[in-house]
Amino acid sequence: MPPGPPVNSSAGPSTPEPARRSTLSRRGFLTAGGVAAGVGISVAALDLPFFSVAGAAQDPMACRATDVSASEARMVISNWTGYIDPRNKPGSTLADFTASTGIEVEYNVDVNDNAEFYAKVKNQLGSCDPIDRDLIVLTDWMAARMIGLGWVQPLDRGAVPNLHQNLIPDLRGKAWDPDETFHAPWQSGLTGIAYNAAEVDEVGSFSELLTRPDLKGRITLLTEMYDTMGFMLKVVGADPGDFTPTQWEDAMDRLRQVIADGQLRSFAGNNYLQELSAGNILACEAWSGDVLQAQLENPDIRFVAPEEGLSLWSDNMLVPNQATHQANAERWIDYYYDPEVAARLAAWVNYICPVEGAQEAMEQVDPSLAENPLIFPDAELLRSTWDFKALDDREQSQYEREWADVTTG
Repeated sequence: MPPGPPVNSSAGPSTPEPARRSTLSRRGFLTAGGVAAGVGISVAALDLPFFSVAGAAQDPMACRATDVSASEARMVISNWTGYIDPRNKPGSTLADFTASTGIEVEYNVDVNDNAEFYAKVKNQLGSCDPIDRDLIVLTDWMAARMIGLGWVQPLDRGAVPNLHQNLIPDLRGKAWDPDETFHAPWQSGLTGIAYNAAEVDEVGSFSELLTRPDLKGRITLLTEMYDTMGFMLKVVGADPGDFTPTQWEDAMDRLRQVIADGQLRSFAGNNYLQELSAGNILACEAWSGDVLQAQLENPDIRFVAPEEGLSLWSDNMLVPNQATHQANAERWIDYYYDPEVAARLAAWVNYICPVEGAQEAMEQVDPSLAENPLIFPDAELLRSTWDFKALDDREQSQYEREWADVTTG
């Protein structure tokens, strides 16, 4: 395969493609209401759901509904906004799924935040009651949490052969579900650094982002704890995938120092790239799919794989307990793991495609994206990625409280 453009180049296509999405991205929407503006370091007060639920653990084999897929050609999905090509457009991936299977899909965009969605469903799932969904899409750490509680049904391996054949190697073997028994990645992404090349020299590391004098007061960090604190742990020499309470405190202290030094303009939600394009900030922590979309309008926006590495995350399809159309949901999963379908989806959402063979299929769908490393990263880039460890109830509650204390000032 010929080499693609370097990651810190304007890796997106050179001209806009009006057929692609123009709505808020999945990751942008995640923090749409939590932008901290101005010089003061603050975000909207967080109403944090605590994760300890007494007696909530279930046995998924004992907490399941009768599957009526054979008699009801329908299913209900909960996903993030901006995370699928236009659903009502003839020839869309969803329309073709219904045409080929006869399964009608009620597609809800009601996952706005992992913790918020957890709070909405924890009482039902913790009591072995239905949530009236056949498929939900949640980020790695929350998927691990729900699988650990026994709230997710195992997939019929024989019903999803494309998943097991085509999932890219770097997304296999998660510690919380090593054989992909319970989850299937929908889309993946990278967290790194973005900067405006028209305004400032390249920012090559997270440490540099936090200390460089010419960036003082003109950077943003993300309001998502796992992304920002993963990098803070790297800065203090810890492994985000396996750190101690002392290392966590060191990382929090380092973040407090960055705030005290005036290096940070704000913790940012979905408008960070608009601020970057406008020159209000010069560099920021950023999500790869957002940067690729921003490059369609401003090629000076660049994405960097920092020296500390990149956070690699996935949003995952899960069948919750008491789903009544699991077989239909499994047909959906298998359909989206067809390389041609996956390429069509990736051409719209612009995040990392988890399906092997989709890069070759993209040559027919949109050749301008086939070598884009933000959609199809190579093995060398993926070797620099890291995960954030799954937190238990106590850690989750403690760390969320500490994070809120720091970010709300």
